[in-house]
Amino acid sequence: MTIQIYALLIAAILPYVWHFASLPLKNKQLGGLDLNEPRARHGELLGSAARAVAAQANAWEALSLFAVANLAAFMAGVDPEGNWALAAMIWIAARVLHGVFYIADIAPLRVACFGAGLAMSIWILIMSLG
Repeated sequence: MTIQIYALLIAAILPYVWHFASLPLKNKQLGGLDLNEPRARHGELLGSAARAVAAQANAWEALSLFAVANLAAFMAGVDPEGNWALAAMIWIAARVLHGVFYIADIAPLRVACFGAGLAMSIWILIMSLG
């Protein structure tokens, strides 16, 4: 079960990683950050800054499905040393690379990583059924 806990920890931290990656990019484009309304000017962002903000939002969305899938696997008694651990490790690799490719504007690889992460969450849910 240790792998799954580490995977969930990394998954929970990833949105913050992309947030902090976006700060210098946003600061450069907007000329500073508005601490009173930090999201008010997100619509003005372009390029890597906009993609970093989108990577953060997507990481939050992916985290919810991954967390639910892991909870279902735990409650169903799925063997934590088997395919569940493999799926969790692949999910982490795919989601880290997803953010990197998103910010770097490598869309085909970003989409492939998104699909791989989604497939791993679905696979974990399917393991919970059997």
